[in-house]
Amino acid sequence: MSTVVLAEPFATLWAGRDPFAAAAALTGTVVRELEGRRTFRFEIDGRGYYAKLHRGIGWGEILENLVRGRLPVLGAENEWRAIQAFHAHGLGTMTAVAFGDRGSGPARRESFLITEALEPTTDLDAFTRDWADNPPPVALKRALLREVTRIARGMHEAGINHRDFYLVHFLLDLDPPPAPDRLRLSVIDLHRAQLRERTPRRWRDKDLAALYFSALDIGLTRRDKLRFLRDYFPGPLRDTLKREARLFAHLEREAARLKRRYERKFAHRPALQR
Repeated sequence: MSTVVLAEPFATLWAGRDPFAAAAALTGTVVRELEGRRTFRFEIDGRGYYAKLHRGIGWGEILENLVRGRLPVLGAENEWRAIQAFHAHGLGTMTAVAFGDRGSGPARRESFLITEALEPTTDLDAFTRDWADNPPPVALKRALLREVTRIARGMHEAGINHRDFYLVHFLLDLDPPPAPDRLRLSVIDLHRAQLRERTPRRWRDKDLAALYFSALDIGLTRRDKLRFLRDYFPGPLRDTLKREARLFAHLEREAARLKRRYERKFAHRPALQR
C-alpha cells in the first residue's frame, strides 16, 4: 500500500516520476543522520526546504527503543499527521509540501516528508539564553510567554502531546523583527508527537515538565509562572493553585531531575547549554 501527497513545486517537478526515487535522489546539507532516518536542507529556485527520509529499521533498533521506554519512529507518517493536526487547530508549525509512505513491516517501510524551511528564525532556547543577565523588554517577554502558553494549551486541548516539548523546538520568526504585537512561533520536530481525542494527564505533565526544565535558567519570575498557569488552566487562578498542587510539586521534581541528567550528560563538554 502506498500513500503520496504532493504540493507545489513537487507536484510539477516530479510529475511522471516515482516520488520515492525522486525524494531519495535529493541532496543537501545534512543536519541529522540516525539509524533509519536522514534529515537535510536543500533549495529549489532559491527557496529552502527540509527533507526527512525514512528507511526500514531492524527489530534490534525497535527493541532498543522499547527497552529505553521510547516508542520508535518508524516513518514520516506520524509527523505528517501531527503537522496537519497543528494547522487544523490554528497552531504554528511547519508547512508540509510532500509526503510519501509505502511498504509494511519495520524493515521494509519507506517514507519521506518535505517541509518548507522556516527562515529566518531562531529557536527560543537561543533567543532567551541571556535573559537572566540581560532581561528583555517586559512587554516582549510577556507576549512570548502568552504565545507559548497558548500553543501549549491549544496543543493539549487538541489531543496532541509533543514528547520533546523544549524551548529549542519553538522557532521564532525574525522577519519582521519580533515585537509584543508581532510574534510568530512555530513548533517543530513533531516526529514523536502523539495524537488522540484527549491528551492523557501523564503525557500532558511530561510536556509541561520538559517546557519548565528548558526555561529554568532564563530568569522567569514568580509572576511570570503565575501568568502561565492563569492562561494555561481554565478557571480562576486561585482554584488552579489548589487543584493542581500535586502537579506543581511534580514539575519542580521532574525539572530538577532533567537538569541533573542533562548536566551529567554534558559534564565533559566545554560549555553547558540548555
